[in-house]
Amino acid sequence: MELIEVSKKMDIYHSVKDLYIKSFPAEERAPFWLMMKKTSMPIVDFWALYDDNKWVGIAYVIKNENIAYLFYLAICENERGKGYGHKSLEILKEKYKDYKFFLALEELDKNADNYEQRVKRHSFYESCGLSDMPHHIKEASVVYAIMGIGEPVTAEEYRSLMEKYLGRFLVKILDIRIVE
Repeated sequence: MELIEVSKKMDIYHSVKDLYIKSFPAEERAPFWLMMKKTSMPIVDFWALYDDNKWVGIAYVIKNENIAYLFYLAICENERGKGYGHKSLEILKEKYKDYKFFLALEELDKNADNYEQRVKRHSFYESCGLSDMPHHIKEASVVYAIMGIGEPVTAEEYRSLMEKYLGRFLVKILDIRIVE
């Protein structure tokens, strides 16, 4: 697997955007134009995932000195079920091995309409070596569980990262924080 930086000049640029939009519910998506704008920041890595010159997915990571937040990971619909999710996480864990590596995912709420999908997603991340972390993340109106590798991410680390990414004003307005 290979990680190649996403840019507007790529042949697959519009496909990357389509995959992103189709893979995440509207309330969980950051505006794509903003994500692309933020790629100019040294704390942002937006990867196109390739396997032998075949594009198979995307990963968007926000990082600072000690934490790496896998903000989005999506595998192309026609490539799902072929092990690319596992392969992608393995290469990402290696790339960010010097960081506390973590991601946010839907809580395991038995009353949720997509409870079975949530359980499968959670099991998938566990099978990739990620563990539940003790806190939750609140991003706008959505509260997520956290899974990761290494020590739990602290509220201060998360706030600092998100303030670097979005700025203090947006973090406050959107109520982005770790919930105990």
